[in-house]
Amino acid sequence: MAKASAQYQCRECGALHPKWSGQCPDCKSWNSIDEVPVAASAAGGGNWHGTDTVASVIRLAEVEGRDTPRFPSRIDELDRVLGGGLVQGSVILLGGDPGIGKSTLLLQCLSAISDGREALYVTGEESLQQVSLRAQRLKLDCDDLKLLSATCVEDIIAQAQKLTPAVMVVDSIQTIFSNNQPSAPGSVSQLRESCALLVRFAKQSGITIFLVGHVTKEGQLAGPRVLEHMVDTVLYFEGDGDTRFRLIRAVKNRFGAVNELGIFAMTDLGLKPVGNPSAIFLAQHEQPVAGSVVMVSREGTRPFLVEIQALVSESHGPNPRRLSVGLDSSRLAMLIAILQRHASVALYDQDVFVNAVGGVRIGETGADLAILLAILSSLRDRPLDPGCLVFGEVGLSGEVRPVANGEERLREAAKHGFSRAVIPRANLPKRQADVGLELVGVSHLADTLDVI
Repeated sequence: MAKASAQYQCRECGALHPKWSGQCPDCKSWNSIDEVPVAASAAGGGNWHGTDTVASVIRLAEVEGRDTPRFPSRIDELDRVLGGGLVQGSVILLGGDPGIGKSTLLLQCLSAISDGREALYVTGEESLQQVSLRAQRLKLDCDDLKLLSATCVEDIIAQAQKLTPAVMVVDSIQTIFSNNQPSAPGSVSQLRESCALLVRFAKQSGITIFLVGHVTKEGQLAGPRVLEHMVDTVLYFEGDGDTRFRLIRAVKNRFGAVNELGIFAMTDLGLKPVGNPSAIFLAQHEQPVAGSVVMVSREGTRPFLVEIQALVSESHGPNPRRLSVGLDSSRLAMLIAILQRHASVALYDQDVFVNAVGGVRIGETGADLAILLAILSSLRDRPLDPGCLVFGEVGLSGEVRPVANGEERLREAAKHGFSRAVIPRANLPKRQADVGLELVGVSHLADTLDVI
């Protein structure tokens, strides 16, 4: 038998080291390294002889393909983001800023599910009385919803094994700890161990588990990055505190697409799904204003209208400001360079501010043409036709490139009363009369400025 040895592990980041030191080389924390015993190897010389059970190798064609069974969460926008509903045995990590509505949404979800299925709400931050008061304030009919106030992951799993709910919410993962780890709750090692136990329990029992996660000041989920790799789905709750609209975006989903967007409105009775997002992202102006252009964005399978606003003002500093809200700031700087190079519009002494109305974040390149026209409209103080719609990608040589799903975007614009659209020439449909809009196709930025 080989002699048992010892190794050293950091209680903050979980890194293993061959010897003790006062500071962890990985996370730079002081006095966080503890000695961890290592089991002696049964094979002399450290050779690995395997186990009695050996996994068999099979061909991919021999694997039986089956559809993933789902059941609805009773909230349409949440089901849309998840890919059609909840998957049995999946683990979903929901992150967002404090007070944005994570607990409210999940309490509403469990209230709807508990009408026909068993549901368990585990709270580690709030008392049972606080959860009850929130349910009363939201006027939820959740008399059959089961509550549990616990922070030990072993106790939570033991109670869930007795109850066997269909869905369980753990609020939040930063307050949960495991008896197998000596560090404090919320540390890296505790988060990793607690999440691993819950994921293993979900796969074995078939229970769908929601994990509520805190975020850092940069907007990232607090804790080790390995948490996002362990769970099946990662959702981010987005929204400004001064607006009543909230967005849920999936950044990882093993059972669906990650480009879907769920939109909610915060009311006195909780979060209400928004079925027509185009109505909330369009500002109402009594008369045309300079610097405002409407485009059609697309998130997943749903197109919606978004108003792009730009403000160009004279800069009195050596470095003009380039600020964007809801849009990529680096792409804004690139588009300004394209406008100066291919349209001879000097902006080296102008501050440029661009905003996507409604708090939505646009990551696609179809907003390029709308951003450029909004900047030019504000610079010249000349408003565009309020019935005109614009979308298209702009390349570095000034060409206007097509975007995906052009006809669906045009039909969405016609549904909301727009009469004209300036789009890439390659996006012109074969039968323009079926769209119901006056279409103007452009192939270069110079052509677009002539048309406008």
